[in-house]
Amino acid sequence: MTTTTLQQLENHGEFIARHIGPSADEQAAMLAELGESSLEGLTADTVPGAIRREPFLAVGEPMTERDALAKLRTIAKKNKVLTSFIGMGYYDTLVPNVILRNVLENPGWYTAYTPYQPEIAQGRLEAILNFQTMTMDLTGLELASASLLDEATAAAEAMAMSKRVSKSKSNTFFV
Repeated sequence: MTTTTLQQLENHGEFIARHIGPSADEQAAMLAELGESSLEGLTADTVPGAIRREPFLAVGEPMTERDALAKLRTIAKKNKVLTSFIGMGYYDTLVPNVILRNVLENPGWYTAYTPYQPEIAQGRLEAILNFQTMTMDLTGLELASASLLDEATAAAEAMAMSKRVSKSKSNTFFV
């Protein structure tokens, strides 16, 4: 086992040493301890053939963090920014400051209220409850539903409705 010095940890420019696995010497020591001669042999002996992938994924040589970011920026510049029709309103919208300050920037919406529920889910549940309560207050109705605020539920509802009203016997949906 190797030890890492404080100086190595403080070297923020060296991505490889901090994030790219063991060195060749460390790999050789690990393989010797396991009685293997190569990583390919170790993989062949541990990963079942039914799920093994040949040839191995070629990930290329390690690079510095700066080089990796430059490469990703070059790839990202090739993207064409088009108008997305999915969601119809979750982007390019102005959020009133009172909502921004009291909902989106309020950690109470995205931190755990109970230790057994994911943080985001709990905040989302409270947001849906508040939406339903506000809808009832504004409309004077005794009941309001917000089931379609969840994108996955809305998609499932749309597919189920399409299936009911369509004469097609197909169960295939393009999403």
